[in-house]
Formats: sequence, structure tokens, C-alpha cells
Amino acid sequence: LKSRTSIGSSGINAEYGNEEEDRFLICKLFHLGIDKENVYDELRTEVRNSSFFRFDWFLKSRTSIELQRRCNTLVTLIEREMAEIEEREGRKKGGIAAGKKPNGSGTSTPTFKRKAEMMMKMLGKKPKK
Repeated sequence: LKSRTSIGSSGINAEYGNEEEDRFLICKLFHLGIDKENVYDELRTEVRNSSFFRFDWFLKSRTSIELQRRCNTLVTLIEREMAEIEEREGRKKGGIAAGKKPNGSGTSTPTFKRKAEMMMKMLGKKPKK
């Protein structure tokens, strides 16, 4: 599970987890399907059954709501990082005017499908259709 970006600890509550746990959560979230109804319950089951967390009682004891909050925080940070990268690339190419968001509108609130596409692009995988 290698990430091409460095989520790091900027903006992330450092006492809650580490980078490897965060990668696992994000990868499993998108593997299970971010837009599924019970994805966080399934994610909790995956964490509890994973040998990676065999002795990590703190993470194994998290509820699906707590895992959802953590994943939402991580997705938000990844979205910001992807928006910054797209903005920098746009500036290099001269395509984005100052003050405009990368999606062309005045806001940067991607849909679930767009979030999944950005994550899969970042992880180097093709999104499921």
C-alpha cells in the first residue's frame, strides 16, 4: 500500500493514527466502494479481521462512526492536496485564472464519484465503473 502523496501529519490528529493505518483505511474504503450504504461497517469488519492490526487494540476498538470521521478527514485532506496540485499544474500551463477553483466553478465540492476518481488516480489505479 504505497501512496504517491505524503498525507503526513499536517492537519491530521496525530494521536489517532499513523500513516500506514491511514493508507489502509483509504485503500480499503475505495476498494469496498465509497458510495455504498454500509461501507463503514464493512471497513470496521476489515480492520478487525486484518492481520495488519492484530495487536492494535485502539484501532480495532473504533466504531464505524469513528472510522467514518477519520476517513472523511483523510479524504478532505487528499482533496485539498489534489486541488493544490491541479492548481499548480494549471498555473504552469496558464489555464487557471487567479481566484478560480480547479473545477471551473466558484466552489470545490466534488461529488462522490469525483472523489473516488481523484483517489484512484492518486493511488495509481483505475476506478471501477
